[in-house]
Amino acid sequence: MPSTATGIYHTSYGSELRLRHTHAEKIRLGILVVALAVLPFTLDNYWLSIVNSIGIAAIGAVGLNILVGFTGQISMGQGGFLAVGAFTSALLSSRAGLPVPLSIAAAVMLTASVGVVVGLPALRLRGLYLAIATLASQQIIEFVIRRWRWLTGGQGFLDVPRLRLVGLEIPRAHFELTWYAIILALATLAVLGARNVFRTALGRSFMAVRDHEIAAATMGVHVTRAKLTAFALSSGYVGLAGALTAHYTETVTWERFTIDISVQYLAMIIVGGLGSVAGSVYGAAFLMLLPPVLAELATAVRDKAPFLSEQLPAVQQAAFGLVIILFLLFEPRGLDRSWRRAREYFACWPFRY
Repeated sequence: MPSTATGIYHTSYGSELRLRHTHAEKIRLGILVVALAVLPFTLDNYWLSIVNSIGIAAIGAVGLNILVGFTGQISMGQGGFLAVGAFTSALLSSRAGLPVPLSIAAAVMLTASVGVVVGLPALRLRGLYLAIATLASQQIIEFVIRRWRWLTGGQGFLDVPRLRLVGLEIPRAHFELTWYAIILALATLAVLGARNVFRTALGRSFMAVRDHEIAAATMGVHVTRAKLTAFALSSGYVGLAGALTAHYTETVTWERFTIDISVQYLAMIIVGGLGSVAGSVYGAAFLMLLPPVLAELATAVRDKAPFLSEQLPAVQQAAFGLVIILFLLFEPRGLDRSWRRAREYFACWPFRY
């Protein structure tokens, strides 16, 4: 049995739409489930916190890929949408006393609504012009958060109470482990939800709009509805990531949601692979692991190359830029394409084709 779906013939729509087609794919899924179950017990709190950050970033990256990779609508407003989700959930839970699950759900709905408003220019604009329009939304949201003193009470940041489960506050000793379970569950639902969206007529309408708007309209796709739905769905994902960031870090401040974050999320889906749900996860993991791995490397070679530890922030920024350039030059379809090539190689081995 080949390790990929190549050469698999289907006799029904149900068979064709299955998420896993081969035994090899099911085995790899089983290994992944076991690895994710064992992972938190093999890491210390520092590396587990990085894994948790990867999980939150993966949710946001999946949302951005729905808009950019699958619908072809370029967005530079990811930081602003994250801020809307984070501040909404933090305010509703800390000041209005709303239970955290309800505050997160409200944050997702509000961010999706803001996404629809921001997406209205997409009906007239495309490409670079749309990117600039979404960049303007990022600047407007950031301006409002910085200048509207009521949001933070004039102190510049917002404290979020420790998450409580069944009426009990999460103890510090189990903080990272508990959040790992929560984030893993939500990230899994986000990935499965996105995968299933693209098995429906709605998801296919997104891709039709991306490939050719006029042809999509000719085939009966409601282009306006598809674009605004993509903005709403994408923003909802990002709002969920922002709300999780607020409750996980227990502090919300505008510095977490600047234009740098928007660029970082775009880099995640470029490195992972545009138009790939799995690629969004790969890209989030790669770019979130890059800074701590460089820090560990700088510590290891501190005696032989002291400039690495002395100039670590600059080195991390340079490495970030270099990675994006190298992927654009040598693997523009991202890590997902590299993974597919590796699978095809072993499936066809010892033959090259």
